[in-house]
Amino acid sequence: MGQGTPGGMGKQGQSGDRKQGGDDKKEGRKFEPPAAPSRVGRKQRKQKGPEAAARLPHVTPLSKCRLRLLKLERVKDYLLMEEEFVAGQERLKPHEDKSEEDRTKVDDLRGSPMSVGNLEEIIDENHAIVSSSVGPEYYVGILSFVDKDQLEPGCAILMHNKVLSVVGILQDEVDPMVSVMKVEKAPLESYADIGGLDAQIQEIKEAVELPLTHPELYEDIGIRPPKGVILYGEPGTGKTLLAKAVANSTSATFLRVVGSELIQKYLGDGPKLVRELFRVADELSPSIVFIDEIDAVGTKRYDAHSGGEREIQRTMLELLNQLDGFDSRGDVKVILATNRIESLDPALLRPGRIDRKIEFPLPDIKTRRRIFQIHTSKMTLADDVNLEEFVMTKDEFSGADIKAICTEAGLLALRERRMKVMHADFKKAKEKVMFKKKEGVPEGLYM
Repeated sequence: MGQGTPGGMGKQGQSGDRKQGGDDKKEGRKFEPPAAPSRVGRKQRKQKGPEAAARLPHVTPLSKCRLRLLKLERVKDYLLMEEEFVAGQERLKPHEDKSEEDRTKVDDLRGSPMSVGNLEEIIDENHAIVSSSVGPEYYVGILSFVDKDQLEPGCAILMHNKVLSVVGILQDEVDPMVSVMKVEKAPLESYADIGGLDAQIQEIKEAVELPLTHPELYEDIGIRPPKGVILYGEPGTGKTLLAKAVANSTSATFLRVVGSELIQKYLGDGPKLVRELFRVADELSPSIVFIDEIDAVGTKRYDAHSGGEREIQRTMLELLNQLDGFDSRGDVKVILATNRIESLDPALLRPGRIDRKIEFPLPDIKTRRRIFQIHTSKMTLADDVNLEEFVMTKDEFSGADIKAICTEAGLLALRERRMKVMHADFKKAKEKVMFKKKEGVPEGLYM
């Protein structure tokens, strides 16, 4: 009895302790309300059929749906545009293939390469007479795709390389040789850069510039202005420099030609180039034609024994015809320049073709002083430089020699790393220039 009681007491105490601990846990837990039912009422059955398919769910927020709708509409517009583009490409592709095929046929008809010729005469709508620079004239056909409204006698055409039929027209009628002769940019030299030559400047102004700017003065006095002038004299006296000053001061079209450019390889090309030169000058009038070194084609005529000499004489005859022929030159003035006027043909120098002959002598003392001032105006000279010693010398200086002396003196100063040109530099430069001018013979060797 005694053992059972304590054991039983022990069990009761432990169970009481557990109940007390459980109550403590229940008291510490907070009350949580039950979750609200998701649906109230009877359970709905899932709808089937077209009504369920047509019903749209309620979607929120509404602004996102509108943005998505706009985006989808833009995608739809882009796809429609792409569909139209693809349809258009498929519709135009046969036309492009056909045009490419026609273009290939035209190229085959034209042939490659094509010959360049001149249209001499139009016989009818489909036939013409053509000529090339290296062959006779031919009676050929005109292909159907050539614009016949632009065809006229004398125009440049493209011909088939085998049958020589007309297959095209050259749009640019100006000879490339003549287009190169046109001076696009005016030279920088002006009348102020010419030392002396006051009489020569006055004469060329009266013969070239004044008839173009004030032709009424010649009409009032009752004379015709000169057609052209010739500048002659020793080398280096300023002939080409004066022509550059004329090109700088006038607003007329300036065409510069060297006499050797008029000598061509094939028969008839030289006279043709002269005709083309004066035709372009007439179209661009008022204009000035400057032919330098005219003695290349204007020498005296004699019995020539070679074809080249005869061709040069034909070129000169065409030049004589253009200077004073049946066609009036109008506002086209001609300036010729040469160092050997005694070798020119008298027919070229007669009045009516060349009315003014302007001589360029070697500079005198006053002109030398002016030329030295022009060339030394931008140089840094030392205090011991005495230019009067070179001005008063007995040596025959041309304007080009004086310029060469000033340039050589500056180079000698640069060689010694000096920024000022001294008198000794001018003396050395003079000796060097005169030594080269006399072809290497020292001064006073054979005296």
